[in-house]
Amino acid sequence: MGIAENISAIKATLLDGVRLIAVSKFHPAEAIAEAYEAGQRDFGESRVQELSAKAPVLPDDIHWHFIGHLQTNKVRQLIPHVDTIQSVDSLRLLRLIDSEAVRVGRTVNVMIQVHVAQEETKFGFAPDELLTSLTPEVVEPMHNIIITGIMGMASNTDDDERVEADFEALRRVWQQLKEGVMASNEAFRELSMGMSHDYHLAMRHGATMVRIGTDIFGERQY
Repeated sequence: MGIAENISAIKATLLDGVRLIAVSKFHPAEAIAEAYEAGQRDFGESRVQELSAKAPVLPDDIHWHFIGHLQTNKVRQLIPHVDTIQSVDSLRLLRLIDSEAVRVGRTVNVMIQVHVAQEETKFGFAPDELLTSLTPEVVEPMHNIIITGIMGMASNTDDDERVEADFEALRRVWQQLKEGVMASNEAFRELSMGMSHDYHLAMRHGATMVRIGTDIFGERQY
């Protein structure tokens, strides 16, 4: 099947209210254009240089989601192009994104990355760390960012019980933030979790966004 057929097949499996983020990293602009023609508007990239190169040559109404580890020295380059930064993994980065968005006169959606997986290589806040450090004193001075939710990934394992436990841990953090520091923020409603191999499990635990690459575009072209 081609890209358009793959998107159609995946969308047929999504629960109501779940948004598909097509992970286009390492795939050429032509493949993204093909997905765009099929109606896809949300795309995920993990390298600032790659996103910055693709955005100007593709339609303006694409919503670019940055999903990789964001180095502070790349924020300025990213801000003009991105709709949502899903991978905010420190308060320093959160503040820097806000100040850079203020500087260029843009408002940027951000999501807080939470780490629950077994792998140490993953980035993000530990659940308890996030719940204690994301306070009103941190959030209220922000001017040009909108915190729309959290993002995370499950352990890379074939053990479905472990994967579901990870997704449930993410859902609990999201719920606690919704009922706590984010209670007055109506925009805080996104739970981004689940990829090609486990998004069906993620949806069972309340995912509102799933990030799917291989099942749309095939294997990555490095």
